[in-house]
Amino acid sequence: MQKQIVLVTGAGTGIGRLSAQSLAEAGHVVYASMRDIAGRNAGRAAELRALAAAKNIQLHPLELDVLSQESADAAAATIVREQGHIDVVMQNAGHLVVGPTEAFTPEEIVKVFDTNVLGAQRVNRAVLPHLRRQESGLMLWISSTTTKGGFPPFMGPYGAAKAAMDSLAVTLAYEIARFGVETSIVVPGAFTRGTDHFPSAGKPADATTAAAYARYDGLMDQIGARLSALTPDNADP
Repeated sequence: MQKQIVLVTGAGTGIGRLSAQSLAEAGHVVYASMRDIAGRNAGRAAELRALAAAKNIQLHPLELDVLSQESADAAAATIVREQGHIDVVMQNAGHLVVGPTEAFTPEEIVKVFDTNVLGAQRVNRAVLPHLRRQESGLMLWISSTTTKGGFPPFMGPYGAAKAAMDSLAVTLAYEIARFGVETSIVVPGAFTRGTDHFPSAGKPADATTAAAYARYDGLMDQIGARLSALTPDNADP
C-alpha cells in the first residue's frame, strides 16, 4: 500500500472522525480537521492526539473552519509545509437541519448552504492549486442518500444543499480530470447510530410556522427513529 497524505474535513465527529481514524490505522498520514480545536473542540482534538500516541499512527488534529477562506487556506498550507503535498481531500464537513421547509427563513437556508456547499468551495479553492500543480490527487466527496432518492420529509434545506454539493462535485470532476485529479462521490446510508448527525441537527427559529405543521408531529418526531428501524443492527458507519 502506498502511504497517502489525507485531509478530512468535519473530522470532529461521525463519519469524518471514524474515517480519519480508520485511514490512519491503515497506515496513511491523516489530518483530521475541525473548527476551534483550541476551544469548543479542544477535547476532541486531545482525544485524537492521545489515540495517535497510543497506536503510533499519524493522526493530526488540524484547525479548519469551512466558513472561513483564510482558515481553509491556512490548513492546506500547513499540510503542504509539513508533508510536501496532499494526496486526498475528503469533503465531509456538513450540517443537518430538520423541520418544515416553510418554517426556515431564507437567511437560515443560506447558513445551511454556507456550510454544506460554500464551505466545500472554500476547501476547493484552498487545496486545488496544490493538486493541480502536482498533477495528481483524489477529491472524495461524502454525499447523502437525500440526493439519490432516499429522501424523508422535513429535511428540505439540507437535501437541497447536498444536491447542490453533488452538482458542484460532478462539474468539478470534468474540469480537473486533465490535471490528473480524480473524483469519487460516496453516498452513505442514514446512520442514526454511531454519529451525532441527528442529535445535533438544527431547527427553524420560526416556531409559529413550525407549529402549523402539528398534524405531522408524529412523523417529524419519528424521522430518526424510523431511519434507525430501516438500518441493520450491524450497520457500522
